[in-house]
Parts: sequence; structure tokens; C-alpha cells
Amino acid sequence: MKFSIRLNNDHAVSDYVALAKVAEEAGFEQFWVSNDLFLRSSPIILSAIACETERIEIGTCILNPYTINPSEIAMMAATLDELSGRRFNLGLSAGGGDFLKWINIRQEKPLTAVVETIDVLNRLHNGEHAPHDGHFLKWADESYLRFKPERRVPIYLGAMGPNMLRSIGRIADGGLPLLFPPEHYTTVMSYIRQGATEAGRNIDDIDVAACIWCSISDDREAALDVLKEKIAYYGHAMGDLILENLGLERSDFDEMEHVVMVENDMEKAKSLVTEPMLKIGIAGTTYDLIERMEHLVDMGVNHLSFGPPLGPDLMEAVSLIGREVIPHFRQRGDV
Repeated sequence: MKFSIRLNNDHAVSDYVALAKVAEEAGFEQFWVSNDLFLRSSPIILSAIACETERIEIGTCILNPYTINPSEIAMMAATLDELSGRRFNLGLSAGGGDFLKWINIRQEKPLTAVVETIDVLNRLHNGEHAPHDGHFLKWADESYLRFKPERRVPIYLGAMGPNMLRSIGRIADGGLPLLFPPEHYTTVMSYIRQGATEAGRNIDDIDVAACIWCSISDDREAALDVLKEKIAYYGHAMGDLILENLGLERSDFDEMEHVVMVENDMEKAKSLVTEPMLKIGIAGTTYDLIERMEHLVDMGVNHLSFGPPLGPDLMEAVSLIGREVIPHFRQRGDV
């Protein structure tokens, strides 16, 4: 069993370094940081973490080929892998179309863009030239890294919809599928297995993280309040497959999106979060978290990934998971 932690990129760099040290000591194998627009830069955050930790793997969760050119993604990934001593994993996907609209970027052919990007990244990190004449990338023969990468950097593909989920099975080293709700795992894995079968790959060779949202605290109400805030901010960006599994419509989030983005009134937005929306994640004590995670492990999950908001107090949440949740599942013998 593998354990990882995922954080949004909205905290101070020093906080991430402190959290990563605690996570490393608590037994987490991976530490992921998102790269959402207009917040802090995850590659810089991860650089700071790399210099202050020894064992824990670090990763972007996620980068996209629209806001950062794949050539620069290749440079950054290889450099971070060198800095961290081969501990970097590249989380990649098409990004959130709703957020890209903020900066007038059209998310054209997202699957094609991601597939072509992964192809050139693998070639560049293998030390090859990467000329490409595709639908998304048009690269000349001069496209190659002018230094030798430590290795081919592992690529984890973020996914919510069927096509991207199948691509995890086809071409990725690992997957970061968002499980909204956590019980969505069986549906997610059916698509990933389909992609792996089509590509002639063994599903066991792909590190698929069961990515959940959780908010953990000894104070249940405080934990619930923080999860509501996360849902209010990101709910409008949910994929169709996720909404279907939750029994929700995209229009259910329209008023909430307006209140957050236009009125800038988070308290009002949180009041609009409904019970069905709360099924997106897990909020409560470590007992509540373990209870729902047990079902995931019974379904065959071998990588549990705890994601934002984590809790009203990040350090407390990481410590609680490390002290009470990780040992529980290790003692089950699922290692």
C-alpha cells in the first residue's frame, strides 16, 4: 500500500516545506502540489521541498500543455528530478477549461494535446530528439534537451472523463483520477483497465492513486466547513462523469460560481453547498475517514491519496492521518 498527500498551491512556501517534513516522517511516499492559476508556483514550491527532504517523492498535480509549453515542462521536470535525486513525478493533464477561459486560452483538442505532450516528453527525457508534426505540436528537428536528464521522468496523468481515464491505462506511468465520490473508484478503474488492455499493458504496472478530497479534524463541524469551501470554489469545474455519479447537474453550481467569482462572498457560497455535493469528499474525524476508505481498499486500491482541503489545520490533518490512518491500513497487511 502506498500513501500520498495532495495540496492546493495557496499556502506559503515555508508551510509546504514544514508539511513535507512531517509527511515524510509520518510515512507518506509522495507529496503532490497543484499548479492552479494565479496562486503560487508549484515547481518553485517543490524545489524548496526537495532541498529540505530526503526520501519522499514530489510531484506537480497538475501541469497542462496550454499554459506551459511542453518544451518548458520537459526542462522543469528534468531539472527538478536532478535537484531531488530522482524523486520527481510529473503530474500532467489538460487543465480546467473553465479556468483557462480566465486568460483567454481555448482548450482545443485536450486529449490530443496531452497525448502528443506525453510522447515528446518521454523522448526528450530519454535523451532523444523530439521533432513532431502533430495536431497540437509542430516541433522542428532542433527540439532536444541540451543536457542529459537523470532518467525518463515518470508521468502521472490527471483525469476525470472516460477518454483521459483510458489514456492512463494506455500511456501513463501512473494516474491521478479524482474520485468524486470515493466510491467512484470502480467506474474509474474500468476505464483505466480498458485502456491498458487496448495497449497490451499490465494494469499492475500502472500506479493508480485513489485521489479523494478529505477534511479531517477532531472537530467534525470545522472539518465540514472547510470541505464546503473547497466544493464552492471548484464545484463548477467538475467533469460530466463525476456529476453523473453524484446525481448532480452542472447548473446546480451556477449560483455558487457567481457568488464565489463575482460577489466574492465565500460564506454565502458555502451556504449553497447541498448534502449531495458533500458526498464529493470525506469530512470528519479519522474514524470517518477510515470507515469510507475501508471500502476503497476492499475494492482493490493499493495507493491512497489524501487531497485538499485536508482539514482546518493542515499540520494537524497530516499528523492525524500519519498517526491514525496510515498505521491502520499498514496493520491490515495491505503492504
